[in-house]
Amino acid sequence: MATARTSLKLRRFRRRFGISAPKLAIGTHVEWRWRFLAAVTAVLGALGLSAAAYEFGQRASGAPGDNVGQVRALQQRVSELEDEASRLRSAAGAGESSLQIERVAQQQLTKQVRALEAENSALRDDLAFFEGLIPASESAADVSVRIHRLRVEPDASTGQYRYRMLLVNNGGKPQKEFRGTLQLLVKVQRPAGDAMITIPSGGEPDVAKFRIEIKHFQRIEGGFSVPAGNAVKSVEARLMQDGEVRARQSVTL
Repeated sequence: MATARTSLKLRRFRRRFGISAPKLAIGTHVEWRWRFLAAVTAVLGALGLSAAAYEFGQRASGAPGDNVGQVRALQQRVSELEDEASRLRSAAGAGESSLQIERVAQQQLTKQVRALEAENSALRDDLAFFEGLIPASESAADVSVRIHRLRVEPDASTGQYRYRMLLVNNGGKPQKEFRGTLQLLVKVQRPAGDAMITIPSGGEPDVAKFRIEIKHFQRIEGGFSVPAGNAVKSVEARLMQDGEVRARQSVTL
């Protein structure tokens, strides 16, 4: 009997604590205060998510509130930027106007400088002219006429050469009128060599236009032509009287 009881106890022990014994769940004991705090935290989190979702819905749907304030702020900022842009455009326009004024003033000054230079050159020529009217000596007073400012230039429009000069009569006292003729000696370069052309030649029909009558001074202008293939190198103007040269002046082209 004792052996049977011992076997029964052994079987019960194995059934409770052996491999086939039922599993026991072990958990940590949590007090009710911590459980309450966790529940409150979860509720507050849910409320926060709900508020954020509501605000996002208002902004997305264009609902009034802060969205209106933001729109007004943006409109004010746009207005400020437009004013700034207008101010900058005005400043740029004023700067461009000032630059244009300076450019026009500079052009005017350049024209004035050129005009003054031309006037100065003309005054020097006039001074030389008036100096030429005064005989430097008694021998110079014997010279009745002079040639000043001889100029010869090609005229592309007509194919001729234009000449101009100033004739001055220093005939003394009482001053006598000078009567003579103008003669041009034109040195030209030809393929065969240099040659001299006399203008006017004896057979020219317009020889009368080369006759000169001077009381005090006279400006002479005219033109002449040379044969094709001839290049003018120099021109000498002469005032002739009774077959003699009374004055001469030459220019090289």
